[in-house]
Amino acid sequence: MKPVWLVAAVALAAFLVIRRRRLEPLVLGAGALAAVGMAVYSTGVVDLPDLDKVLEDIGGALGQWTYLLVAVLAYAEAAAFLGLVIPGETAIIVAGVVAGQGEIDIVALIALVWACSVAGDMTGLLLGRRLGRPFLLRHGPRVGVSEERVHQVDRFFERHGGKAVFLARFVGLARALSPFLAGSSGMPLRRFLPYDVLGAGIQSAILCLVGYIFWRSLDRVLAIAKQGALALGVTITVVVGLVVAVRWVRDPENRRRINVWLDAHAENPAVRLLLGAGRVARGPARFLWARLTPGNLGLELTTLLALGSVGGYVFFGYLIVLDESVHTMGDRRGEIWADAVQAGVLDDVASAARHLGSLPVVAVAIAVVAAGLLAIRERLEAIVLAGGLLLTVVAVELFDGAVVRAAPSGTEPAEYPDGSAAYAVAWIAVAVVLRRVGPRTAKAGLAVLGTVLTVAAALAPVYLREEWFSNAAGGAGLGVLCFSLAGIAGLLTRSTAALIR
Repeated sequence: MKPVWLVAAVALAAFLVIRRRRLEPLVLGAGALAAVGMAVYSTGVVDLPDLDKVLEDIGGALGQWTYLLVAVLAYAEAAAFLGLVIPGETAIIVAGVVAGQGEIDIVALIALVWACSVAGDMTGLLLGRRLGRPFLLRHGPRVGVSEERVHQVDRFFERHGGKAVFLARFVGLARALSPFLAGSSGMPLRRFLPYDVLGAGIQSAILCLVGYIFWRSLDRVLAIAKQGALALGVTITVVVGLVVAVRWVRDPENRRRINVWLDAHAENPAVRLLLGAGRVARGPARFLWARLTPGNLGLELTTLLALGSVGGYVFFGYLIVLDESVHTMGDRRGEIWADAVQAGVLDDVASAARHLGSLPVVAVAIAVVAAGLLAIRERLEAIVLAGGLLLTVVAVELFDGAVVRAAPSGTEPAEYPDGSAAYAVAWIAVAVVLRRVGPRTAKAGLAVLGTVLTVAAALAPVYLREEWFSNAAGGAGLGVLCFSLAGIAGLLTRSTAALIR
């Protein structure tokens, strides 16, 4: 007899009975089956299967097919409302378990889930733009999307404002509907994408790593769980206490009582000190909350965070995967493409383009642009450009030679990360800054030109067989991370200065 499972079964059954009118039939049925299963297990008649053996069997059966399966599910979850019926989160966690078994690579898995999740959300956004809200209300019930569910997500958007796109990645119902609703409401892609990239990246990493760590350290996790029962109880108590306190303070009558008490004790030195500190901190606190919560970051800051997260993931992901003997699929593909497009004219173009990533050339360009910015009193932009390049130089020197492999040509070693690819990101940074201060008519042209120069400088050594593709991609990721950090620092500095004034 297992009394704990019997108590759990009775508790679940009682919950289902009490909430039967508010729960959907599918949820009621699944809950009833779970209660019956726990009750039967509590009698000792049947035993649960060995979890380790089950997970091992799953990993052996899926193998490399895990990539395809999880890619399809991660994409479909948000692309066509299938997240309401597809167990996307469970599939991603199982994929993490398979990675923990060594069948697939965890770094590649996170990147794949991240990319497919964003692609699915973008598809849902475009469908929402094309079909609109009436289509969802008319055909939604066929896939379990009732009008009440649509209104629930609407209230979610209204309540959280700009945070909705970010937070929707962590709420099952909202994750399935929010891209379509964002599209039907006319949200621009340039505003939707940064929040979605951040949310999808965090969610993908968490789910994959849960399965990965669970498999790799199952016995340790269980031991920590037993030893940390007290800490868990304290944490739950604190969280519940905070929630209750916040709800209590939200009541206007309770706030009135607080103000009455404070007025009655205004002469108390401790109360006066508390009130004074509150007035001093209220302005900065509101500023920080407005700037640093997910939905109120501002489009520029959110975009920089999204770019920095992608760049950092690319750089550190390759750093984890590569060693002296490892060559990625991109490395092999780069060699094949370089051979396919080999031409004398391209050799000359690549030889010239590779100099665009040299530190002296980039430094001179940054110095000229920064001087021009200082001349028109755009000091912060000049400092951000110079600071981004300086940070990139320091990072390249710090990680220089982290992985050394023979170059594709075999003549000399190729080191990870490729510094020229990191420095080449400066051309995009220059284009972004000039877009901010330049004429509106030149903005599109500057963005295209900066991107072309950066890509040409990064890929030229790959074409000339002087670098592997992974070295160039990792270097570019490091450059994006460094310039994004410099831009974030600049934006926060500007906002803080405006607050002080």
